[in-house]
Amino acid sequence: MSEVEIFSAEVCPYAQRTRMVLIEKGVDFTLREVDLANKPDWFLEVSPYAKVPVIRHQGRVVYESAIINEYLDEVYPEPPMMPEAPGARATVRIWIDFMNMKLLPCFYRLLMAQEPEKQAQEAETLTAHFRLVETAVRDEGSGPYLFGARLSLADLSLYPWFERLPALEHYRGTMLPDDCSRLKSWFDVMEQTKSARETTNGAEYHIKAYIKYANDTVDSISAREMRASA
Repeated sequence: MSEVEIFSAEVCPYAQRTRMVLIEKGVDFTLREVDLANKPDWFLEVSPYAKVPVIRHQGRVVYESAIINEYLDEVYPEPPMMPEAPGARATVRIWIDFMNMKLLPCFYRLLMAQEPEKQAQEAETLTAHFRLVETAVRDEGSGPYLFGARLSLADLSLYPWFERLPALEHYRGTMLPDDCSRLKSWFDVMEQTKSARETTNGAEYHIKAYIKYANDTVDSISAREMRASA
């Protein structure tokens, strides 16, 4: 039996983050796919927030992707996905927090916005966020990954949303700015990683999956949280 059970949903980028970590670390895991539209009662007993991902490891349940991923990096230290130096580790955590608190909510607000004025406002903000990350990775690392020569949790935390940018372009006409060349080259490198090859879905998949977000008819927990924070 696998050491790790992961409760996941293929459509969920947060769950993809954790599957990518498990794959890159070579951890044998059992995948439990959850229908987010019809969550079974047993899942609500496992997940206090009724969200994926959740892992079960040696009887312990861990939830929230950023917390899970650091837990996995500590339990399975090879290959390491956090830098050794405290300052560099802090940098990775700072930018994962920026993704979670600023960039990703803006991604969803733009996708869900129905009024042209609101769409333009969110598109401008998201573009500024992309440029801020671009500047940071130029200043902090020499590549090919976000913060140096080694794959880190920052890379695996951001990749799923770059994979979903075709949906944002399709519905809102927003793309990664042309002047974010460092991020574009980073994404090209990330697409070749083992975890990306094993978890990536194509543009058409995401365009179809995100139509309810674009129409603002989705009723997911994340969508309700985005509406409440708008």
